[in-house]
Amino acid sequence: EVQLVESGGALVQPGGSLRLSCVASGFAFSDYVMHWERQAPGKEPEWVSSISSGGSTPTYADSVKGRFTISRDNAKQVLFLQMNRLRPEDTALYYCAFTTMKGDIRGRGTQVTVSS
Repeated sequence: EVQLVESGGALVQPGGSLRLSCVASGFAFSDYVMHWERQAPGKEPEWVSSISSGGSTPTYADSVKGRFTISRDNAKQVLFLQMNRLRPEDTALYYCAFTTMKGDIRGRGTQVTVSS
């Protein structure tokens, strides 16, 4: 069974940092480009960042560029998102995802709330 399980979300003050993790199982993790996406209440889902199967060439949405860093550990099948200088507008449910021939597969997400 394919599974993506996110963790690391929390309530944090503006300017703070969090590190999200996504543990993957049930598929060949190292073969896939992986993504982080987020959805704020009442808003459409938003792509945040992607990383190639080998871990090079990360890409970022303009809204997080310079503050967030995506990485992966293929040996442990874990995807990470280091989030620094968090802003209230970063508040959202964050989930990891990848695309297969049958469509996109996402985890259930982890909640990040940035508030003083």
